[in-house]
Amino acid sequence: MLATHPFPQRRRLQAVLEHASGDKRFKILEVHMKKHQYRHDALIEVLHKAQELFGYLEDDLLLFVSYKLKLPPSRVYGVATFYHFFTLKPQGEHTCVVCMGTACYVKGADRVIEAVQENLKIKAGETTADNKVSLLTARCIGACGIAPAVVYDGTVTPRQTPDSATEQIKKWVAS
Repeated sequence: MLATHPFPQRRRLQAVLEHASGDKRFKILEVHMKKHQYRHDALIEVLHKAQELFGYLEDDLLLFVSYKLKLPPSRVYGVATFYHFFTLKPQGEHTCVVCMGTACYVKGADRVIEAVQENLKIKAGETTADNKVSLLTARCIGACGIAPAVVYDGTVTPRQTPDSATEQIKKWVAS
């Protein structure tokens, strides 16, 4: 049986805390955690704020949150990977989220995503090499009455077709 040595983990945490001391975003995040009294049940709100400040949730940021809220890193990582809103990788300049809920799928969301993937030469969950566009899917965005719906940079757009989605993507790539 191999014994695990805790020191590399401690050194990593020390490095994260040293790095955090010089970054204003970490100070803002700490103020937010203090506002929530470092409560465990404020984890989702803290992760939202962290993503708002940093753009995405990298491992060191999750470790920082874990340490400050006195939660196991596995719990913080579990929450960050469970909810669709959180992202662990940097996103592109533009985001295209195709709803894959039942109503959207039945009305052609699968064809919309195929067209966008073909146009961008990436798969859902990826970002183009030039960091222009990130393509994501959502289980449901709650816009069933306007299916198939696509969210372009935070704006819900109704009744999308492969052609209309490709047209939007081409505008982003050209700019």
